[in-house]
Amino acid sequence: MTLTQLNAFVLVARLGSVRAAASALGVSESAVSQALTALRQDLGDQLITRSQSGMTLTPGGSRLLGTASQIVVLGAEAHAAVRAAQGAPEQLRVIATATFAEFVAGPLMEAFTRRFAGAVEVTTGVAPAAEHAVLIANRLADVAFGTGVMGEVPLPVVTEPVFKYRLVAVTAGQGLRGAPRQPAPASRPSGTPRDWRWLVGPSGTDPNTATSRLLARLGIPEGNVRVLPSQSAAWSAAADGAGVATAIEHLVSHQVRRGELTLVDMAGVPADAVWCATTLERDHRSTAASGLRRFLSTPEAMQVIRSPAAGVPPSRFKPPVYVTIWS
Repeated sequence: MTLTQLNAFVLVARLGSVRAAASALGVSESAVSQALTALRQDLGDQLITRSQSGMTLTPGGSRLLGTASQIVVLGAEAHAAVRAAQGAPEQLRVIATATFAEFVAGPLMEAFTRRFAGAVEVTTGVAPAAEHAVLIANRLADVAFGTGVMGEVPLPVVTEPVFKYRLVAVTAGQGLRGAPRQPAPASRPSGTPRDWRWLVGPSGTDPNTATSRLLARLGIPEGNVRVLPSQSAAWSAAADGAGVATAIEHLVSHQVRRGELTLVDMAGVPADAVWCATTLERDHRSTAASGLRRFLSTPEAMQVIRSPAAGVPPSRFKPPVYVTIWS
């Protein structure tokens, strides 16, 4: 029995699939399956069985889960203690839903780390909102930004609202892209929203994001949704006349002011939404995670979230691809 095997078991049990566990760990599905197989052989119990409703714990697996979770946590704490003894910077692992990661995570972490002068080493990644609490509880991440979705299983984490925003719909503005223009009044494409082609970024594939919930409320058929590599790409395609894109109002406001995009006049938007921060309970947070949580209540942090591009080169906060790798 090894820490790696127990970690794989806990994640499969909490996330409900080998694929999700492999994604969280940044390894192949076969690696997770092999770890789970070795643990089963060592303990003489199947631990987890597959059924039509998903993964189900055996009685032995149910008893193991609590103990295994504690061991995984102790392993992470031991690793952090050795790093501290060696004088290494404290690690701060941040995960977020795709849109927050694309626009806000980079500038926000840059503003935060300026206060610590190299004492904190920050890594960022993207993870589905439904997995945030599990990754935090199992010490695979320290802070998660997203919709604050909590699973059915109680976990020792705290989710608090950070920033309220509005979700809107946008389409192409008037005239040629790049030419000086004036903001156009809200318009409405022909037909009904169900008939339009909707352009979304990766967050549109996560059922727990504001974008997916808005499309579900509008009853948009899956065949009319086109997923692009980033939210920026979705807005660019909308500006080129390829369809209607969902957008966060304050992040797209400059493109609306320039006339590149036009707000769509329709029922259901603007729609209110909230970005939340998920961390361990106060007494169990790392020093860096506690520091970031306090920083989020400052005017500086709110300004960065409201205007993430201010003073930050676009190449620093709009990488075209995000990969979550936790080792």
